Amino acid sequence: MNEVQGPTPTGTSRPYRSLAEALRAHRIDPVNHEFIGAIVDAVGVTSFIDRGRYIEALRRGDHASLHIGRTYTNGFAEDETIVVGSTPLRLQPSEGRAPYFYVTHPSEYAPSVPARAAKRSSTPRTPSVPREKAPKPVTERDYGVCDVCFMVKTPSGGCGCD
Repeated sequence: MNEVQGPTPTGTSRPYRSLAEALRAHRIDPVNHEFIGAIVDAVGVTSFIDRGRYIEALRRGDHASLHIGRTYTNGFAEDETIVVGSTPLRLQPSEGRAPYFYVTHPSEYAPSVPARAAKRSSTPRTPSVPREKAPKPVTERDYGVCDVCFMVKTPSGGCGCD
């Protein structure tokens, strides 16, 4: 879990008025919005700041701030128990932000469905017409080799030395 630290690439940061505004601005998958909202409510976040690659969520008390990325939320202590719904989250050790832990967002576990398979038409399908068989490839013919220049002869019997 590598995470780039610090301000945005331009050196600036700006606060967001709400979590919804921050999630939209960072184009985080809408599937994760409810999950992230539950985490934010559970840990007591006071404000959100744009940090370029992630949203920094400042917490009440002396807890570390959370970093909310597209696929993860990072910044939990080892002894924290975060419950979303009725399930405690499985925290994993952070590689880029030790000694903190992170949780992966639900969209990372969703099965990937091709866009073509997801669309369904309300019109009935017509029976498919059998396809014509592709023509067989033409077999190469051997026109012989010239005795003088050893090049392959053309269909007319000529070669490079004629």
